[in-house]
Amino acid sequence: MELRIDRRALVPVVQQIVDALTCWIRCNDVAPGTRLLSVRKIAHINLLSQSCVVEACERLVVKGVLESRHAAGYVVASPVSSSARQTHTSLCQLPLGDGGLPESWRETDDLAYAIREVSRTDMASLFNYSSPLGLPALRQQILKWLKQRKINVEDSRILTTAGASQGLDLIVRTLFKPGDCVVVESPGYPALFDLLNLHGISMLEVPRTPCGPDLAALEALMLKHRPRGLFINSFHHNPTGCSLTPEVAQRVLHMAKERGVQVIEDDVYADLHSGPGKRLAALDDGVIYVGSYSKTLSSSLRVGFVVASVQMIVRLAEVKMISSMGASRFCESVVACLLANGTYRQLVQRQRQRLNSERQVILQLLEDAGWEVFGKPVGGLFIWARSRMQDDAQVRVQARRFGVLLSSTTAFSPTGAATDWQRINVACACDPRVRAFFQATAPDRPQAF
Repeated sequence: MELRIDRRALVPVVQQIVDALTCWIRCNDVAPGTRLLSVRKIAHINLLSQSCVVEACERLVVKGVLESRHAAGYVVASPVSSSARQTHTSLCQLPLGDGGLPESWRETDDLAYAIREVSRTDMASLFNYSSPLGLPALRQQILKWLKQRKINVEDSRILTTAGASQGLDLIVRTLFKPGDCVVVESPGYPALFDLLNLHGISMLEVPRTPCGPDLAALEALMLKHRPRGLFINSFHHNPTGCSLTPEVAQRVLHMAKERGVQVIEDDVYADLHSGPGKRLAALDDGVIYVGSYSKTLSSSLRVGFVVASVQMIVRLAEVKMISSMGASRFCESVVACLLANGTYRQLVQRQRQRLNSERQVILQLLEDAGWEVFGKPVGGLFIWARSRMQDDAQVRVQARRFGVLLSSTTAFSPTGAATDWQRINVACACDPRVRAFFQATAPDRPQAF
């Protein structure tokens, strides 16, 4: 059983073993009850320590992929009911189009230290709400971060939120009413579409190009429909991964100002960007800017922020207090601690390096497999691509064979239109199952049905 562990990779060895064993079980359709080689033999064949193999197998036991039997080692788990079988299948599937970093990429030591530090030094944060505008220490750290990105504002223009999701919700509740229309990018962010539908806001879709929104289409929509708002990603657009060019950014802002359209810039992947470029909020003081720490730090630690005019921040804070009684002071204190001691900066630097390395590998795999890539992103979390050799149904058959779960065909359209393009999460794509899947879709390989 050769697991092909790469000791030069940034992925921990134990996680590589977990991924490789899962791929072996799935790709070879190993029957439940099949006994694995002994831990000693697996370790010997792959030049691994037995402790690493044991830890990987124990993780798979927790996931329900393996069972540990006394005096028999590890065997492939055998679901006992249809519901258990579905659970087992879902645990074995890897969501290639996931919207955040997988658990294997999360770093716990620094986060655990910050949690202990806050618990020891700030007991009030364990029991109390944060202030309406947010924890002052956190807002000061956000202010420093913004100024590094040429967004020069005062702290009175910063409001903390329970993640970017709450920030967007507050903006929609405050600025728009049922029946209003706004412009959204297509493909775009599914949760935003759901939010706008929930509040009865009509959506006008503008096609996203590798350089930003289609300017001709955007101008036509503004002239015909007079929308009240424009929701846009600047860097590493979700789901295409592409970024606004300076020329397109300037033109978008000019059109929006000319037509009285409020621009809302969603920049939750900002810390995964390391190249040149300016945010829309750095170019125009009237842009409402939304950021978050949930994508990079922890999806469970819900902390985000909104930057807007002082008057708008006051209104947003009122709605925030009415709808949720504020945000978690504890979560805000933990993030403030990580920002203040420099830990967060080092964390995202490692994430960027790792993503940049994996992205080059995945782009080469896609090219070898004959896939078309939208814009070839140079940063961020996503690649938007589709197979040139197989239709969507064939691609999905191949994906299921290797235990890979693809995104819904209609998720990224505001109207629910189907597409054969796939959102590929670079952090998930480094899994051996995904690499085997891409290789299986190459034109010189037989199709599996």
